[in-house]
Amino acid sequence: MDLRQMEYLVALADEEQFTRAAALTGVSQSGLSASIRALEAELGVPLFTRTTRRVEPTDAGLALLPHARALLEQAGAARDAVVRATNALSGTLTVGAEQCLGVLDVPSLLERFHRRYPQVAIDFTQAGSYDLLARVRSGAMDVAFVATSDHLGSLARTPIATRPVVLLAPPEHRLACSSRVEWADLDDEDFVDFDPSWAVRSLNDRAAAAHGVHRRVRCTVNDIHTLLDLLHRGLGVALVPLPITAKPQAVGLTTVRLPVESTPQWEVSAVTGAGASPAPQLLELLDGTAPAAALPEPALA
Repeated sequence: MDLRQMEYLVALADEEQFTRAAALTGVSQSGLSASIRALEAELGVPLFTRTTRRVEPTDAGLALLPHARALLEQAGAARDAVVRATNALSGTLTVGAEQCLGVLDVPSLLERFHRRYPQVAIDFTQAGSYDLLARVRSGAMDVAFVATSDHLGSLARTPIATRPVVLLAPPEHRLACSSRVEWADLDDEDFVDFDPSWAVRSLNDRAAAAHGVHRRVRCTVNDIHTLLDLLHRGLGVALVPLPITAKPQAVGLTTVRLPVESTPQWEVSAVTGAGASPAPQLLELLDGTAPAAALPEPALA
């Protein structure tokens, strides 16, 4: 048994599908399948049952799973211990974040880290959550601040905050005068939404599909300010995390609640890989870091 096999085991157990597990771990589907078969041969028992629709752990696989997770955690901790043992922290911290997370001021966090560890070079990238997760999984990025808890595999996740998704509409829109909309009210509406690499897009798509809502996404953007500009120009409505409504560019738009019992929740987390890096020292600074949106949250319509 080796750590790579443990990573494949955890990913396959979590995703229940070879294709997604292979994508999570950055290996070909045939390579992942061969590695799992070799592990099963070594242990002398099947670890998964395979059907045309899904893959599920056997009793033996379930018994091995917590040990596999522990081994991956211990390997990460061992690498971190080596980094922390140095007298002066140095090297490079590769970090990414989705735009305008609202509940976390990433530039302020990076400034604090730079002042405390001036010998560490910081490489920062802004991208959609799913792109960032792919970079952390591949080892190209040490830590990412993302807005999803989906498809993490063996990546370590530190929750930061959860906020509801709300409807944002131009004031002249028919739904702008409502105190709350029902999902059926959104059927066949024109929407402005983010590129699928943004986690909130998947969150919105799943919620709409779960309630039988057909959304026409007429405008797809990679920038929050462009989304708000398109809404001001009457080109649709948008489902957005609540912190976006506190931005100055959102003034004049109307925020409306979704049904309380089925409101999607937008989760912001820090996600790290297993490699040795200064990421633990960065995450230690999360306590006491002010949210990016210092403005009060707006009253909902």
